[in-house]
Amino acid sequence: MRILMVNKFLYPNGGSETYIFKLGEALIKMGHEVQYFGMEHKGRCVGNAVGAYTSDMDFHGGSKLSKLTYPIKTIYSTEARKKIRLVLDDFKPDVVHLNNFNYQLTPSVILEVVKWRKENSRECKIFFTAHDYQLLCPNHMFNNPKTHENCEKCVGGHFANCVKGRCIHGSAAKSAVGAMEAVFWKIKGTYKYIDKIICCSEFMKTKMDTNPVFAGKTVAMHNFITHAEKGPTDDKQAGDRYVLYFGRFSWEKGVRTLIDACKELPDIRFIFAGNGEYAEEIEKLSNCKNVGFKTGDELDRIIRNAEFTVCPSECYENCPFSVMESQERLVPVIGANIGGIPELVEDGKTGRLFTSGDSKELKEVIRKLWENSEELDRYREKLKELNRLDADEYAEELIAIVNEIK
Repeated sequence: MRILMVNKFLYPNGGSETYIFKLGEALIKMGHEVQYFGMEHKGRCVGNAVGAYTSDMDFHGGSKLSKLTYPIKTIYSTEARKKIRLVLDDFKPDVVHLNNFNYQLTPSVILEVVKWRKENSRECKIFFTAHDYQLLCPNHMFNNPKTHENCEKCVGGHFANCVKGRCIHGSAAKSAVGAMEAVFWKIKGTYKYIDKIICCSEFMKTKMDTNPVFAGKTVAMHNFITHAEKGPTDDKQAGDRYVLYFGRFSWEKGVRTLIDACKELPDIRFIFAGNGEYAEEIEKLSNCKNVGFKTGDELDRIIRNAEFTVCPSECYENCPFSVMESQERLVPVIGANIGGIPELVEDGKTGRLFTSGDSKELKEVIRKLWENSEELDRYREKLKELNRLDADEYAEELIAIVNEIK
């Protein structure tokens, strides 16, 4: 089977990129052919045989002229249609697997796939993995960054609420463009051409099913794990205990709430691995150490040697890699009771849950777990029993779902 992966970024940038790279490797191992389409970038590490990619769009930089044309290009992209057509004509995929495509690539690529398969009498299936809420909410996150509140006002296609709330970067202009994009593609009905939607949590599936166009096409599948060494590293020093947070230092990730809890626990050592708006505030706390953004072996060691990790999100998380990466290493997680996190953390059995945004409750849960080694050991033993799909098994499930599409 020939599979074309479509994602705006073709370089390591976040969870969705980790997903497409690992999944692509697994599919190739199974004997399938995989190529990629997205934006050109100096860090691009995957691609297609004809070297066709869209121009890099930098919303935070670029020339004044390019910024003037961005509002049009983020809604509809003639360039994306032309470039993906080159790939379609050459690769002739059996499946186009869409990932993150809004704004940089735009749903224009769907129209070109539909046109191409009709003109060539191809049975090319259109598959979509929802990594966020981009097809339901113009800012993709179901929240308002200005008010720091979760919000579902746009559900049902009421996208004017995005402008009212200035939900995209706090900007009325950007929010208007986002709302226009959502309205435009809703009117065109382009998303009806998607054959199947993979949701990375049951929580996300319930949200996607609110749209009648998607209901009946959704399947909930948690993200796959990557096999890792279990437990602490051999060189861990006795008494070197710490609680770990790794990820973005932002309000929607609950870092503000975690900082407030840290202040009330001066005798407990916290390590933060990442970067973001709260970095300076973290570094001012005597019991907190910011080691910066880590990947690979460095991150693996930091996770494995932690007593437990904290996932304090205040947004609708779906299937956070930080939780799965911790649990795969037999490190328990304290998670916020929001979004898809409760699907991964079984309270009192594999870890602990707390009310999202409640720093006092978080402080109490951290304290109790820090002081109860027997409870930690019990969670570690339970984590050994978790049976989650790895990339190879996930790829097999995905192909089975594709084959079921009529």
